[in-house]
Amino acid sequence: MTETVGVAIFGCGAVGKKRAKSLGPAKLIACVDPLFERARALARTAPGAIASDSSRMILDRHDVDIVIVAATNNVLAEISISALLAGKHVLVEKPAARSVRELEDIIIAAKKSGKLVRVGFNHRYHPALRKARELYESGALGDMMFVRGRYGHGGRLGYDKEWRSDPKIAGGGELIDQGVHLIDLSRWFLGEFVEVSGFAHTYFWEMPVDDNAFMLLKTARQQTAFLHVSCTEWKNLFSLEIYGRDAKIHVEGLGGSYGVERLSYYKMLPEMGPPESTIWEYPVADRSWHMEFEEFLEDISSGHEPKANLQDALAVMKIVEKIYKESGYDYYS
Repeated sequence: MTETVGVAIFGCGAVGKKRAKSLGPAKLIACVDPLFERARALARTAPGAIASDSSRMILDRHDVDIVIVAATNNVLAEISISALLAGKHVLVEKPAARSVRELEDIIIAAKKSGKLVRVGFNHRYHPALRKARELYESGALGDMMFVRGRYGHGGRLGYDKEWRSDPKIAGGGELIDQGVHLIDLSRWFLGEFVEVSGFAHTYFWEMPVDDNAFMLLKTARQQTAFLHVSCTEWKNLFSLEIYGRDAKIHVEGLGGSYGVERLSYYKMLPEMGPPESTIWEYPVADRSWHMEFEEFLEDISSGHEPKANLQDALAVMKIVEKIYKESGYDYYS
């Protein structure tokens, strides 16, 4: 894009700060948060940016082209819809809403406004996962068979008192938090799931939302994703194994407390036995947020529908809702 793009960030917590550092050529115009001091602290990191606790004042500004919604789940849909109807493009953090109904409302607003919406599935932009996608698209895996994924953390003191433990704010627990990333990545490699089964349960934390979820998802060709997400992992873990008829990929680690990001590629030999192994390591800072936003700028410039979009979020949310309902969590009544 040739002209400077103006950005407003709604939600100035940890994710909002990461987004502010990842704007590339775009300019941070405004920071909005119900906690004004938090908005002001983030605005001070960008020359000329203003702070506000009023969304309307910022949405009326002509120099704001994109709204990044990095707020709590209960207001993701509300802010996204307001931004769209004000004529702004939107990058909304996953899960984009608390329910299928809320997501459908955003879709209606996006169609009415003609503006683009990208959903923040930033894991697609981690280097090991981008390499995995490259190998997949090259045909190196052969026909896809199944995916096995695990993702989890150990929480922290007081975790069960934070906003993610409140179903009215979060819309669920671990399944709607880290679970949506695993579901999205599984769809990225296997396609649409037509059979969904699973179980979400609260084992450890004293909270009314799930701390573990187990999923078995199948495509029309019976390609299967076997997934587990947990906030009783104790040692932070990310592991995604992708199996084709000719080779296997194993992505593990996400940097930081999750360990060095690594991709292992195991190619089956004609005589079978031990595979031919190639390993890539990525001991670098996480640039997934930068790459994701750069692609969104390209989407806007070209008018192309974002690759991670509302239809992806809707497909994921339908899976989440089905598992919650089957597990007895009454979030959607």
